[in-house]
Amino acid sequence: MTITPPALSVFEALESEVRSYCRGWPAVFDRAQGSHMFDEDGHTYLDFFAGAGSLNYGHNNPVLKRALIDYIERDGVTHGLDMSTTAKRAFLESFQNNILRPRDLPYKVMFPGPTGTNAVEAALKLARKVKGRESIVSFTNAFHGMSLGSLAVTGNAFKRAGAGIPLVHGTPMPFDNYFDGTIPDFLWFERLLEDQGSGLNQPAAVIVETVQGEGGINVARPEWLRALAELCERQDMLLIVDDIQMGCGRTGAFFSFEEAGITPDIVTVSKSISGYGMPMSLALFKPELDVWEPGEHNGTFRGNNPAFVTAAATLDTYWADSQMEKQTLARGEQVEQGLRAICEEQSGTHFRGRGLVWGLEFEDKPRASAVCKRAFELGLLVETSGPESEVVKLLPALTISPDDLDEGLRTLARAVRETA
Repeated sequence: MTITPPALSVFEALESEVRSYCRGWPAVFDRAQGSHMFDEDGHTYLDFFAGAGSLNYGHNNPVLKRALIDYIERDGVTHGLDMSTTAKRAFLESFQNNILRPRDLPYKVMFPGPTGTNAVEAALKLARKVKGRESIVSFTNAFHGMSLGSLAVTGNAFKRAGAGIPLVHGTPMPFDNYFDGTIPDFLWFERLLEDQGSGLNQPAAVIVETVQGEGGINVARPEWLRALAELCERQDMLLIVDDIQMGCGRTGAFFSFEEAGITPDIVTVSKSISGYGMPMSLALFKPELDVWEPGEHNGTFRGNNPAFVTAAATLDTYWADSQMEKQTLARGEQVEQGLRAICEEQSGTHFRGRGLVWGLEFEDKPRASAVCKRAFELGLLVETSGPESEVVKLLPALTISPDDLDEGLRTLARAVRETA
């Protein structure tokens, strides 16, 4: 398939230079279904990006689409602030019955603004309010969002520089395997906490991703996460798990921290919680942390009722039993086999991941972008991640068929060979 980039004059003339994904995928997309997108010229693309993880159940999932159309056609409430609605009640009941109760999780549910960074901002504010301290510890190569509080706990220098002001009250610590196993876990962190001369203010909380998506698909070991949870408990710090991209089944279990057997104090959820790609986010926290005054944190679009409708339908359809988790883990083994074959054929490549989030790293760092470019020309949508965009990131829908997954892996292998 040879793709001729379309004339993008109206986008170039009117849209800000800040646009990014469209530069790597120079097409005008018109339709999408399942794991495929179609441009206005009739080309078909296999989607291994899934809206940066916001489309875990594919594009225009028919079950979720039907629930949404029925709700709109009966004039269901669209915008509800934080008013009680039938759509919100149905979501909360489904979330409690399908997710919280089966996992014995005690969380209260907060609806902040509709994006992931809104949930992170709420989590940071709540932790500081509960503990009466300002400092938050994050980790090297972390990504938590683009608003100022979230940027302060994000590692990427390019993204941090965009703030234009000093980003304070955040302290980075080494993520799992940052020193390639040469230094014991948390040796530096705990020494600083216990040393009265270290200059580290006692943190209110620690925020962590179990798998760093934007940071390069860096996978934390379960034992590392358990040790972190124990450290937080010993040192009177809250543990915040950012599950915005890795939650909602991306790693297999609904929450990515389940494998480690920990119960974070606060969890942020967004991206695929609506199931349909509509804006929605949650901040979950233990009941004793619910110290908010009414209206102390709010947002005009925290009551996106159509998102509640598709979210409830998603939970009832895919999370009433363990089938989705089993399927995701099986698809993950399929991806692992495909990436292993690529790495055996191509020197200077490495792979890592969990569930259905995987990264293919190139020692020749610019090659990752070249692979993504060639993959697009061959009809596959993949993006880079990592501090120097050295990792090709695979994020297919959880509902992808084995045949489509094989096709995408074959296309990726061809792109790697043709950029060697």
